[in-house]
Amino acid sequence: MSPKNDCIFCKIIAKEIPAKFVYEDEDVVSFPDINPKARVHLLVVPKAHKEGLAVLEKEDSLMVGKLMVAVKKIAKKMNLDSFRVIINSGPGAGQTVFHLHLHLVSPDGTIA
Repeated sequence: MSPKNDCIFCKIIAKEIPAKFVYEDEDVVSFPDINPKARVHLLVVPKAHKEGLAVLEKEDSLMVGKLMVAVKKIAKKMNLDSFRVIINSGPGAGQTVFHLHLHLVSPDGTIA
């Protein structure tokens, strides 16, 4: 996979930039946020490049479903009793990397 427009997440997915993956399958990767806001703060990122939530189309439904299933698997792996999933959409909402990603945050569980 070649990085889209020098997207940092595409480079991480392509392993051009090192990151500690806590989860990876054929469609999704997850790694710790470099600026954590909770004891556990992971990013859950589709391997396919989409700029964000606002550009998704009906044909992206399967990818979004795979992200949610990955969140469930990661939460179980990390022993999270409770957690939040956050999607920032657009710069005004705090999105700083324009590759769709979920923030999986929890005050408990195993530190990634």
